[in-house]
Amino acid sequence: MATIKEIAAKAGFSPATVSRLLNNDPELSITPTTRNKIMKVANELGYWNNQKKRRQQPIRPNIALLYRVSGEEQLQDEYFAFLRNEILKEVDKAGLQIQNFSRIEDLVTAADSFQGFIGVGADRITLKELTILHEKLPNGVFVDINPAPQLFDSVQPNLALTIQDALQRLVKAGHKRIGFIGGTGLKLNNSQQRDSREIAFREFAGMYGIKEAPVYVDGRFNVENGYRLGKMVLEKSGDHLPDAFIVASDTLSVGVLQAFNEVGVMIPRDTALISINNSEVAKYVSPPLTSYNINQQSLSRMAIALLQDLITHPGRPQMHLMVNTDIVYRKSFTTN
Repeated sequence: MATIKEIAAKAGFSPATVSRLLNNDPELSITPTTRNKIMKVANELGYWNNQKKRRQQPIRPNIALLYRVSGEEQLQDEYFAFLRNEILKEVDKAGLQIQNFSRIEDLVTAADSFQGFIGVGADRITLKELTILHEKLPNGVFVDINPAPQLFDSVQPNLALTIQDALQRLVKAGHKRIGFIGGTGLKLNNSQQRDSREIAFREFAGMYGIKEAPVYVDGRFNVENGYRLGKMVLEKSGDHLPDAFIVASDTLSVGVLQAFNEVGVMIPRDTALISINNSEVAKYVSPPLTSYNINQQSLSRMAIALLQDLITHPGRPQMHLMVNTDIVYRKSFTTN
């Protein structure tokens, strides 16, 4: 078991400084580089492996926030902006220090000042960049989506289970023709990935024997694209509109509602609609959206806890945690 003196000797700092840092002294003033060096040595020597030490308060590392969300997405989909705010709130509650980065190369350059990072979004990101980041700062947790699960931990909403639950509810309500409207998934290394919600819908629609399950997937998760997809649905469906739709996000749903309202399609009279995210806008559109709530506070809190565990147990296998969603009923679909 490593001692304070051993850590101090190897790190090159006084035992008093090391002791105050490892015991989370709020009045200790040291540079991020000094903090990082002491923490690395403590990890190397297995300081936190002792059961008694594990019962102490979690360490308070300096961490970074890598926010990779395009300007367009921020304007059109408030989900990521709210998620970032929740992370910052939870960071403050935990008494941690955090610095924001939007460019991976900037975080790589400043890596020696941090013990880990939390990632949000993966706009225009490459596996090469993430590999370089992992070499410099291996302790990372992505929230909501993970562009490199082989390199970094993640905390994500269980969207596959969400889609399965939505299908079960629609089938139980008597709907036989159920469509899916969504956007394209993550683009990694210039290769377009399929969105997990689309994959889950295709799988579970087949499992439940839904013979008519049209899929309309293309473009970004924003209102304009939702409107365009809504128009596409109307054109292709003609007079044979599905009984119900699952829409991958509230922002897409807003556009779909606009397209449907323009031609007099009434929801839920003509077709029911279930959305995902339960954003603020879901309450105020016409009709208000039945939507699955993603608990961003829980995602954020768990991401911080996972990062702290990763910092104190370097070299452990990557972990990927899933958080269930819960449905909030409004007028676009009800069980009554």
